[in-house]
This record gives sequence, structure tokens and C-alpha cells, in this order.
Amino acid sequence: MKNIIGAKPSPAAAEVRFLTVDGESAGQRLDNFLFKQLKGVPKTHVYRIIRSGEVRINKGRAQAETRLAPGDVLRLPPVRTSAPAQAGGQPLAPAREFPVLLEDEAVLAIDKPAGVAVHGGSGVSSGVIEQLRAARPAARFLELVHRLDRETSGILLVAKKRSALTALQEQFRERETGKTYLALVEGRWPANRKVLDAPLAKYLLPGQNGAPEAGERRVKVVAKDHPDAMRAVTLVKVIAGLTLGPETGECSLLAVTIKTGRTHQIRVHLASAGHPIAGDDKYGDFERNRALQKLGLKRMFLHAWRLQFTHPATGARLSLQAALPPELKALTPQEVQDALATYLSTGSA
Repeated sequence: MKNIIGAKPSPAAAEVRFLTVDGESAGQRLDNFLFKQLKGVPKTHVYRIIRSGEVRINKGRAQAETRLAPGDVLRLPPVRTSAPAQAGGQPLAPAREFPVLLEDEAVLAIDKPAGVAVHGGSGVSSGVIEQLRAARPAARFLELVHRLDRETSGILLVAKKRSALTALQEQFRERETGKTYLALVEGRWPANRKVLDAPLAKYLLPGQNGAPEAGERRVKVVAKDHPDAMRAVTLVKVIAGLTLGPETGECSLLAVTIKTGRTHQIRVHLASAGHPIAGDDKYGDFERNRALQKLGLKRMFLHAWRLQFTHPATGARLSLQAALPPELKALTPQEVQDALATYLSTGSA
């Protein structure tokens, strides 16, 4: 029996389901679509049923990044989902607004703080998008255009219209946006090393204590002929070198521009080059991170600093900037802040 997207099947249903994609869901990635359809199912399990071929699109296997088209028929295997997180008809997500960098009828650009996931799932009850929806109950449409890691701060785009979402996501897919991050890395980055072009692949850590469920998702650099290899290109420019303390050694503040938007791309590329991001608890150095915590760095030093894109309604080319948050700015000496200002004024960014 087929369901048209938008119907409300029983949340506890544990049987094969067939869904037909309508225009509202067209253009979404398969994994993002399934996260919404299978609320309460761990993301690791969603990725597992995709990889195993249990999820089918028009009777064929698909990848997590496959874009859905109107009329596509999806087969979903039996999975038991939780009931919607509602209590007394009210959403559980706390209502929260975030610092606004730009807002009009089509687009909302916010300055996301570190420590907040962009959406709920995988043990996170709610994220930026759920909290925004709770704060704006009259909003007819609010959807994430792209993602940032939970511990990354900075510019995050939200579409306020379906047409804006489709247009902006197309820009991201076609690499027509400019995304530059500020990253503090361990060691002295070679000034002549400006391009990192190394394929990446996702994998899952083993489950803990022999558990059958796989563990956390990770990403690693792989050979070009690896079956799961995805090309990833990162551009790096050195802004300044600095030393935060005797136990941390030398560090480098980098302006990092990504030409591809792979999961954990910056973190893995920089770490694989021997210069992990300061405070990175997944790909960084544990002992140096402990020393940095004593100096006040309680998070990963990665900030989505600048974003350039074409406005989906007006066609104007826009450039947004989010200043370093106070907790990161407090760690950078004045001469480094001056170097950053000079870097900006010369148009290098």
C-alpha cells in the first residue's frame, strides 16, 4: 500500500512501507528525508538500512546523498519508530531565537553558537531548526539549507520558502557558494601548503562492550579507488602563528575555504595533514586538548566565518560575516586579531 508524503502512518508501525515523493519533498537528500520520516530511529540505523540496500528508490539501491525527485517510490523496511515528541499538543523543543545576520521573506541567516546541534536526533532532543520553529509558531516554512557540526559556530542559512530552499541547495550542490571558516590548528602550518585534495569516506566505530549496534560515525582520508571515496577539496591560507601557552606549543590561525561540503571535511583534512583543530574531541590530540582546556578553550576552535551566495529571490550576490564569538576571541592575542583585520581589509578572504 502506497502512502503519499504528508500522510501520518502509525508511529509504531513495524512493516514495509512504500512512500511516493511529492513536490514538497523533491530535491531533499535521502538521509535527510528519512530522518524526518523515521523520527525516533537512531541515525546510525538509518544509515545502516541505506547501506544494506533495505531502502530502495524505484526498486533500486540508493546512497545517503541521493536527491529525491517527484514521483520517486521509496521502499522502507520494517523499523519501529517512537511516537512524536509532543506533550499536551506542545512541542518539546524550547523556543529560542538566535542572533540574526540577515532576514527577509525568503532567507534567514543566523549566527549559530557552538554546542547546539542544527537538528534533533542521535540523542539530541532538539536543535536549531526545532527551536526556531517553536519560537516562530506562525512561520509557515522553516528548513535548514545546509549543516554545521554541533561544536562549530557561525553562519547557518535557513530557508523561509520552498523555492528559496531549492535554489540555495542547488547553489551548494553546484559549488556556487563561498564558505570560509576560521580554524586554530596545532603546529605551524606551512605557508606554501594551500590545497588539500584528498578523498574522504564515512565509517562507523565498533559498538561499545560488544553491542551489536555500531558506534559513532567517523570520516577518514582514503585512496581515490576506495569504494566509498568522495572527492573533497579544501583551500588553506595562514592568517597568523601564535603560542597560547608553554604546554600547547605553536598554533596557527587559518582561513579555510571548502570547495566541497563533505561531513567533517575540514576537521579530517587538517588532522590528516598533521595539524588537528584545537579542541577537536574526535580527530584532535587528547593531551593537547586538555592543556587548551586549562587555558579556557572549552570547545573546538572552528567557526563558519564568511558565506557568499546569490539571493534566491533578488539574484543579488551577498557576502555575510560572523565575528569570532567571545570565547574564541578571548584566546587570540591582539596581534592575531590585527592580522585577521588586515586579512579582511586586503580582500584576501
